[in-house]
Amino acid sequence: MRDERPIGVFDSGIGGLTVAVAIRQALPAERLLYFGDQAHVPYGDRDDVEILAFSEGIAHWLLGRGAKALVIACNTASAAALKPLRERLPQVPIVGMEPAVKPAVEHTRTGVVGVIATVATMQGGVFASIVERFAQGVTVLQQACPGLVRQIEAGELDTPRTEAMLRGWLSPMLDRGIDALVLGCTHYPLVRPVIERIVGPAVRVIDPAPAIARRLAQVLADGGLEAGPGEGGIAVYTSGDVARLRDMLQRLGMVPWPVQGLTWDGGRLTPP
Repeated sequence: MRDERPIGVFDSGIGGLTVAVAIRQALPAERLLYFGDQAHVPYGDRDDVEILAFSEGIAHWLLGRGAKALVIACNTASAAALKPLRERLPQVPIVGMEPAVKPAVEHTRTGVVGVIATVATMQGGVFASIVERFAQGVTVLQQACPGLVRQIEAGELDTPRTEAMLRGWLSPMLDRGIDALVLGCTHYPLVRPVIERIVGPAVRVIDPAPAIARRLAQVLADGGLEAGPGEGGIAVYTSGDVARLRDMLQRLGMVPWPVQGLTWDGGRLTPP
């Protein structure tokens, strides 16, 4: 028995597309519904109550479109909403993000690893618990990157200003000897070339997206939710500017993914 229903994936903006790409590579037969809440990006500047409200509204819209599983492709939303959504929506498996501290700790040689993330992710209890569980005996340098998500959403992926911002955050970590750097926000892989240029080949840059795709594959297999043979696809939705998102997808080589707009109305997503 095969389950041809789609998988719902969402983020505050375009960052979760890095997770969607990883899922498409790992599970090419699956259909994805991707929603970027660009009307409210960045989530990292908002409180948990607000983030949970947005996440719940998005989850209900995706379930209304027949989603068989949900992926919260956003570290900030996962920290604020993963546990409550699992309690409120027990009928659907939900996979969330967490900073990939464990693999960084397992591979460090210097005993010093770095994590860059949003302010909200850094301040959340989930991040603190991960460090406590997995980083015994290792120094974890934590750096919030305020404004970086806005830069990325604006398309400033490899500009002097973006590079200067990243150098300001990463140079102190390099001075302290990190040999692994965790990308704790799904937007950050979109500036990975700049990050790798700054940190150099001696520092391993860790993107958790492939691990999330593997986790999703296991969840689908365990629940008998895998799609049948064939080629899946992806439909992209945004609460922001459709034309602008189409342009960004083209820049990222994700054409011809179709893009449609949605609007918020009293906590619910509706067609414009």
